[in-house]
Amino acid sequence: MRFDSTNIPEHSASTARSHSPTCFFVVCVVSFYLLFAAIEALAQIPATAAEQFRLAAESMRNGDLDSAGSGFAAVIKQAPAFAEAHFNLGLVREEQGQHAEAIGNFQKALTLKPRLHGANLFLGVAHYKLNHFDEALVALKKETTAYPKDAGALMWLGVVNLAKDRPEEAAVALDKAATLAPNDVDILYHRGQAHLLVSKNSYARMFTADPKSWRVHQVLAQANAEADQHTDAIAEYEAAIKLAPTQPGLHEELGSEYRNARMPQEAAAAFQRELVIDPYNVLAKYKLGVLALERGDGAQAKEFMEAALREKSDLHHANYILGRAELQLGNDSVAMDFLKRSTAVETDPEFLQQSWYQLGIACRRLHRTAEAQQAMATFQKLKDQEAEASQKKLKKFEVHPSEDRVQPETANPEPSATNN
Repeated sequence: MRFDSTNIPEHSASTARSHSPTCFFVVCVVSFYLLFAAIEALAQIPATAAEQFRLAAESMRNGDLDSAGSGFAAVIKQAPAFAEAHFNLGLVREEQGQHAEAIGNFQKALTLKPRLHGANLFLGVAHYKLNHFDEALVALKKETTAYPKDAGALMWLGVVNLAKDRPEEAAVALDKAATLAPNDVDILYHRGQAHLLVSKNSYARMFTADPKSWRVHQVLAQANAEADQHTDAIAEYEAAIKLAPTQPGLHEELGSEYRNARMPQEAAAAFQRELVIDPYNVLAKYKLGVLALERGDGAQAKEFMEAALREKSDLHHANYILGRAELQLGNDSVAMDFLKRSTAVETDPEFLQQSWYQLGIACRRLHRTAEAQQAMATFQKLKDQEAEASQKKLKKFEVHPSEDRVQPETANPEPSATNN
């Protein structure tokens, strides 16, 4: 994980509110639910009131809030003990922005029916809109206690905790909500914000507790690496290693930064040192294999990749790298088999292109002309598709390259093969 502790937006009450999910769709869904949930109760009120309730609920679903509000108010006059009418009138007032009046309606509904599903949820939302965060928490905790599988209530509990600057509590509620509704974009958004703040607070406490800790240097190194400031990242990793010379993982991360800084010998030495500390570090073995491949040492590339695969059999790009290594060793038939597998399973567009290109080379060496031509044709097709997509993106966003930025020309650039 790489973390930039200097570039996390504050999640204040105002920002939480500006990104809060709108209520209208939820209002309609709850109103629709209550229309059927109230069928038994409707039988206990005057027939005219029951018909008025149905008509008001229909107006609400159609977005006619004024008619819905008048209808529910009329029902309450005829049947003042009908909790669902008070609740639905509260939903209308909430959607109209009359939060204080909505609160009174929800409270009346709860007085009449304390476990009315949704009443405490929307009571909490109304309090939240008025910045009554403590009252909102009380209501939402009641709702989530009574209905622990209500993802919407759990989400709002998280949102209010974010507004109160309690990201840890927010993360707990939002994690539960995400488990119940894993594809809800509102839940996912607020959950991400909560966890960012938890991370930020954790690192801030770490800096305060022990500013000279090797962990501080590691976090700074990771932040620099994320910002592509590889020289600074190297300096911080080296500082961390001075304080914790045998800490597993540090030399592997340092090696990656050396490689990013185009210092392959230093990178290899760091990876080798990592394996002395942790002989089972898969990434160190993998990256040593990549470095060997880049310097044309197919034998070492194969040795390190096979060693890495013994520890982790599903490494990314393994078939491609082994295929390249076998090509360097002159084992063209074996290379062809690896590269064919790579073209079948590779999901990274860059590696997929290069797999077809290298497969074409292997087939050509084996005098399998038709297969070589097909492989090269597929490679060119993928390249053309990539170029076309890039052109469309450029036209869409009207991106104009700066005159002082010159891009190097490469006929068939090789992927880096280090991302796992």
